[in-house]
Amino acid sequence: MLRLDLSNLDPRRVGAQGLDFAEALREEKERLEAARDALWGRRGDAAEFLGWIDVPEDTEAVRNVLRYRQANAWVEDFVVLGIGGSALGAQAVSAALGKGPVRLHFVDNVEPEPILELLRALDPRKTLVNVISKSGSTAETMAAFLAFRRWLEDALGAGWKEHVAVTTDPARGILRPYAQAEGLAAFEVPPAVGGRFSVTCPVGTLPLAFVGVDLEAFLAGCRKANETAQAGAEANLPAQTALVHDRLSRKGLNVNVFMPYSTRLRYLPDWFVQLHDESLGKAVNRAGEEVRTGTTAVRAIGTTDQHAQVQLFREGPHDKLITLVRLEEATEDLEIPAVAGLEALDYLFGRSFFELLSAEAKATAHALAKAQQPNFAFVLERLDAYTLGWLMQHLMWQTAFLGELWGIDAFNQPGVELGKEYTYALMGRKGYEPLAEELKAEGVE
Repeated sequence: MLRLDLSNLDPRRVGAQGLDFAEALREEKERLEAARDALWGRRGDAAEFLGWIDVPEDTEAVRNVLRYRQANAWVEDFVVLGIGGSALGAQAVSAALGKGPVRLHFVDNVEPEPILELLRALDPRKTLVNVISKSGSTAETMAAFLAFRRWLEDALGAGWKEHVAVTTDPARGILRPYAQAEGLAAFEVPPAVGGRFSVTCPVGTLPLAFVGVDLEAFLAGCRKANETAQAGAEANLPAQTALVHDRLSRKGLNVNVFMPYSTRLRYLPDWFVQLHDESLGKAVNRAGEEVRTGTTAVRAIGTTDQHAQVQLFREGPHDKLITLVRLEEATEDLEIPAVAGLEALDYLFGRSFFELLSAEAKATAHALAKAQQPNFAFVLERLDAYTLGWLMQHLMWQTAFLGELWGIDAFNQPGVELGKEYTYALMGRKGYEPLAEELKAEGVE
C-alpha cells in the first residue's frame, strides 16, 4: 500500500511557503481532471510516447522474459550495457529487491578503467551481456558492446552469441537487423515508450528477472498506480502530488529534493532525477512559445544526508520542496542491545534499528517544517515488489501530469540531442563533417 502524508505542507506548520492542500484541490479539480482526460485520451497515439501506461498489462512480454531466464540458468554475472533510462530503473529496483545469486553489473559510462576492471574480473563462460539501445546508435552503449563482443568472441569463439541478449526497437534502428543476422536473443522496447519510462518493459524486466525480482507483483503495483491515475481528483494520487509541485513551484520552490529513508532505495533518487529533470526542463511549450519550465531534482538519502544536506535544507535558501519516502514496516529488524558501561545510551537499549530509522525520518520532516521548509512523504506499507512498482509508476504519472499542467511535452528531450550530435562530430562520424568544422572554428577539437 502507498499513501501520502501531506501534513508538513500545512501553512499552519510551515507558514506562507506552505499549501492549503484541500483548498488547492478544490480550486484545481477541473484542471487536474482535464489533464487526466488528455493523457488517457492520447495514449493510443504512438507519437505521444504514452505507451508506458499499457506496458504493465503486457503479460506475454513478461512471460518471454521469464522463459529466457529459466532457459539460461548457467548465468552467474549479468552485464547491462545501457545509459540513462536504459540502466537507472533496473539499478534502482535491483538494489531494493534483488536476491541473487546472479550478480548484476551496470556499464553506464565510458570511463575505460572501470570497464577494464570488469572485463578482467568476469568469467566470460558464465556471463550474459545485455545491450540496451532503442536506436542502436547510442555512442556510449555501443562502444561498450563492441568491447564486450570482442571479449566474448576471443574467449568463446562462435559461442559468444549465446552470451548476448539485445533489447531494442522491434523494427527500427541498427540493432534489430544485427541481432537477426547474428541469431542473437532479442527483446523489444515498445516504440511508444521512452527510455526514462521503460523500467516496466524488457529494458528493466530482463535484468530484474535474473536477480529474482517478483515481476508479476512489480507490474501489479504499476497497474494499481494506473488505477489511481484514472480516478477523480479527490482520489487521484499522482494528480495530487503533481498539484503540490505545481503550486509550490509558483511560490519559488524550484529545487525538488527526493529523499528516501532506505539504503535499499539508494538508487531510486538517481532514476527520479532523470525522470523529472529530463521530462520537465523545457524551453518551449507545446505551442512553440518560450516558457523555461522545470524544477531541479536533487538526490538525498536518509539517514545519511541528515548529516550532510539537511543543514542546507533547513537553514539555507527556502527554495526547496522536499519529498521523503518512508516505510511503515521492516522486512526484518534488528534489536539494539544493552551494553554495561554505556548507560548514557540507554534510550537505545532494547529498541530496534527500524524504530530508530522511523524516528529519524519523522524527526527530520518535523524539523524541516519547524524551519518553514515544506515537505511531504510517500509512506510505503513495506518495501516489496508490489509497492515499489506502484511508487515508480506513480512517479511516472506525476511527471506526465506536470507536463500537462505546464503545457509542455514531457516525453521528448531536445536539450540532450545537440550534445549527442557534437559527440558524433568530434568522433568523426560520417555525415557530421560540417558540425566538426563548426566546432573546430569555435576552438573545440
